[in-house]
Amino acid sequence: MIVVGVDGSRAGLEAAGWAAREAALREVPLTVAHAIAAWAVDTREGRFAEVARWMREGGMTVLASGEERVHREAPKVSVETTLLPGDPRTALIKAAADAELLVVGNHGLGGVRGMLVGSVAYGVAGHAPCDVVVVRELPPSPRPEVVVGVDGSAAGERALDFAFAEASMRGARLRAVHARTWPDVPEPTSVGGELDLLKEKVAGRSERHPGVTVIEEVVQGHPVEVLRQAAEGAALLVVGSHGHGVLAGMVLGSVSNAMLQHAPCPLAIVRSGG
Repeated sequence: MIVVGVDGSRAGLEAAGWAAREAALREVPLTVAHAIAAWAVDTREGRFAEVARWMREGGMTVLASGEERVHREAPKVSVETTLLPGDPRTALIKAAADAELLVVGNHGLGGVRGMLVGSVAYGVAGHAPCDVVVVRELPPSPRPEVVVGVDGSAAGERALDFAFAEASMRGARLRAVHARTWPDVPEPTSVGGELDLLKEKVAGRSERHPGVTVIEEVVQGHPVEVLRQAAEGAALLVVGSHGHGVLAGMVLGSVSNAMLQHAPCPLAIVRSGG
């Protein structure tokens, strides 16, 4: 099952469309979810009953728009809608307890000017019990390529598995990128060694996905800028939720956190499974 959060914004509808196509590829059902204040869900009598009814009706309208977008994008996908009580971040995380993927738009109706990702996207990316995709509006013709950041961490290993599966389902090329930040002036043999390690990580997965064309790259530069440039115009960017050097208590690694703000395409944040 895939869960997608909608809020009536254009970003939410883009997320619904992306989730519909993904559900069709995976051949799984899709739940379209929208959250309103908890008190409004159950209040049927009293001085605020009319306001609560108005909020519920508004929520159902949002859900209907999301469901219509799903049917337009993927008519064969089994879809249901649900009105969730409470803060949308907490509500979506709870709704995704049994999901394999949670999808949200990068910005909702409550977006703050200057912020490139909304509070809901940021909140669920760090705390959801499953992998999360944050959807930005795609260009009309994105190149058929999935880009994945590889750093050797446990989350990076899972990200590579996720990326291979996505590329295989989509019939897309896979670009596996490792950003090399040290030393400032790399020695050719050292770069070659890192490329060999990258190819080694890719090799076993290529055997399981023989139809996927893979490009391996070791690029000198900061991981955020390297991945941003590599993913420009791509169909999907995949990163692990945590990489090397994560401080105790941090919900997201520094790279995945930064990519929430700077990814130029839909972003998948893959949990380490720990």
